Amino acid sequence: MQAHYLQELVKAHAQGRPVGITSICSAHPLVIEAALREATGHQGPVLIEATCNQVNHEGGYTGMTPADFRQFVLDIAQRVGFDAERLILGGDHLGPNPWKDLPAETAMVKAEAMLDAYARAGFSKIHLDASMACAGDAEPLPGALIAERAARLAAVVERAVTRSGMPPPVYVVGTEVPVPGGALEKVEDLAVTTPQDAQATLALHREAFAALGLQEAYGRIVGLVVQPGVEFGNENVVVYDAPKARALSAVLQSERQVVFEAHSTDYQPLTALGELVRDGFAILKVGPGLTFALREALYALEQIAATLQVLPEQGHVHDVMENLMRQQPQHWNRYYHGDESALRLQRHFSYSDRIRYYWPSEPASEAVEVLFQALGEQPISETLISQFLPHLYPHVANGKGDSSAKGLVLAAIAHVLKQYRHACEGEQQRMAS
Repeated sequence: MQAHYLQELVKAHAQGRPVGITSICSAHPLVIEAALREATGHQGPVLIEATCNQVNHEGGYTGMTPADFRQFVLDIAQRVGFDAERLILGGDHLGPNPWKDLPAETAMVKAEAMLDAYARAGFSKIHLDASMACAGDAEPLPGALIAERAARLAAVVERAVTRSGMPPPVYVVGTEVPVPGGALEKVEDLAVTTPQDAQATLALHREAFAALGLQEAYGRIVGLVVQPGVEFGNENVVVYDAPKARALSAVLQSERQVVFEAHSTDYQPLTALGELVRDGFAILKVGPGLTFALREALYALEQIAATLQVLPEQGHVHDVMENLMRQQPQHWNRYYHGDESALRLQRHFSYSDRIRYYWPSEPASEAVEVLFQALGEQPISETLISQFLPHLYPHVANGKGDSSAKGLVLAAIAHVLKQYRHACEGEQQRMAS
């Protein structure tokens, strides 16, 4: 697997050659399949990341350990004929966040067990994130303590890869983003990370790693998470404003070991994604935007099935998801606000896409399968696609693409990913060759 590609990406930016990579943060099998299929005809690696809440040594909300997730992705790659050597597996926000309600030392011990599991499973890109306060901690945590805890977790990873014979991973540090899961309120204009804060974060991590004798591991830090001024709330998207990030971008002229990693780039227009890559925000993370596209396609397919009079009498995807979210509100009730009408709309149509937490459930999977069976594997009429999925019409017009029900879902996800590829490709093909 090509973790070394990320080091080459950093070198490319240091030499003035803007190139980027999309970080696909999703555990949905159709998202992963769409990503691998979309990349099949292109060069370069595919970076797929699991978050600490999705996947951890205790199972996470997907029920998968890091080893399970690795095999899950490899199985999909084998099924679609994607070369596993082109895969980079990453772990996102790896730290005490899933256990932050526990005392700090207890949470850190659990985080160490999680990092050990990720390392032994062969994840080669590790985002160390110890920024969250645990029970008994002061808020916000001092930067030095965040760096010390991150270095402690890096030491666990280094020991694990040495014992298991795995290649050493690359690291990403920094925490200038909302906590995993998304913003809790409407997002207004955002404060861009200051150059001083970015440089201080690297300096603190340099000192903390050195204190544990991890200078060589520090040399494998390739990314710094910063806030370039992009985010999305339930109903709005804050689009990248390049002039506001100009001073931050200039930091990379002196800090040539890293590029910036931009979280929450979902729903950014193509021009903004391209500007982010140009300005050194070379790792573009996207997750909810992909499952948002999946949900759009599934709901449109239900309308097509109703028009064709093949919609099952019960078990509709929309209704099943509504029932699941009402019965198990813990994944959305802190994020959505308003009266019942507003909550109903947000449950299904929020940019925050909290509905994504419910797709792994058995009732949801069964409802999707019933819909696919109702529509069959035959092509769906181009005129119906034009009516209900108009953005995919060019994909299928004149028989150019797979217009089966599943094919359209994959195409809807790939439609988003193509925007990222176009923004990131730059001189990527030269690097990959």
